Amino acid sequence: MKKILVLGCTGSIGSSTLDILRNQSDRFVCCGLTANSKNDELERFSREFSCPSSLTKRDGLDGIKKLIEETRPDIVVNGIAGSAGLAPSMAVLEAGVDLALANKETVVMAGPLMFQAAKKNGSRILPVDSEHSAIFTLVNQCGKENIDKIVITASGGPFRTFSRERLASVTVQDALKHPTWNMGVKITIDSATLGNKGLEVIEASRLFDVTALQIQVVVHPQSVIHSLVRTKDGIVYGQFSEPDMKHPILQALDWPKIENNFMRPFDLTDTSDGKRTLTFEKPRMDDFPMLGLAFECVEKGGAAPIAYNAANEIAVQAFIDGKISFMQIAELVGRVLHGSDWSKNPRDLNDVFEADKLARTLTRF
Repeated sequence: MKKILVLGCTGSIGSSTLDILRNQSDRFVCCGLTANSKNDELERFSREFSCPSSLTKRDGLDGIKKLIEETRPDIVVNGIAGSAGLAPSMAVLEAGVDLALANKETVVMAGPLMFQAAKKNGSRILPVDSEHSAIFTLVNQCGKENIDKIVITASGGPFRTFSRERLASVTVQDALKHPTWNMGVKITIDSATLGNKGLEVIEASRLFDVTALQIQVVVHPQSVIHSLVRTKDGIVYGQFSEPDMKHPILQALDWPKIENNFMRPFDLTDTSDGKRTLTFEKPRMDDFPMLGLAFECVEKGGAAPIAYNAANEIAVQAFIDGKISFMQIAELVGRVLHGSDWSKNPRDLNDVFEADKLARTLTRF
């Protein structure tokens, strides 16, 4: 029986994880839960799973550390959204516990430091993003030494077919109408700008130790192929499954094994949802500049990925609050990246948070 601690249990990743724990109670047990502010939900889940919990808005990082120490989990699922997930990720790794990581900002902001902590303490970082989970599996199956290119798929978001002129007037409500995934507000808007795919490009470069030239983004609106790899012989291998985050979460919880589960098996001939005709397009990087800015950050390294993430968080919130337009999100992020020197490599988390703070200060509108 594997003991699971869930950080951010009331969010989309946390909810999917709890659904797994309900359906696979013969293999997994929930040993602890955290949430930021939804105390009623947290208490209800704590009673349901008969486990201790911590409201991080009140208990902070110390509450998470205490839960890890008291419950001694086999693996922690980090479903905390945004940069707030970084310190908890580090706490998990420093405790020598495996980390199922849905919080891409952890790797974007402090990837090298996280890998050092994992190596030092004997922890493993298992990606939960559907794209990186797919790549992780494919790289392990094909062998890292045989990989020529990583191909990250993107749904294209709700504005995939919009003209540049039409993009200028889209609203927050428009941006939240994602055609495939049911996600939180911030990540859904990131999907609309391709900023989320940009974060995934940075994350992939760090998780799999590849250059910007070894990463390609392909728009695949059906979200059935979750990513691919091309080997040196020119052959492409991909991972197919329904667009359900429970798949990558289960992969992380079970790794390195592959087990039977309660999910519906993928059927290539099932055309009931209209998603068995698979199409692919090049991303429109001129109209969705967040993706190109992310590739810049991979090439520049240093603190550029930190600035990208921080400026994007501020800009997206400004868009949600009605203070800027959709197209201004990328404009603000580009201005921050190009307006300062981000070449210095962070030596520790203090340096990471200093760069993050500076980028947020510079994101003016």
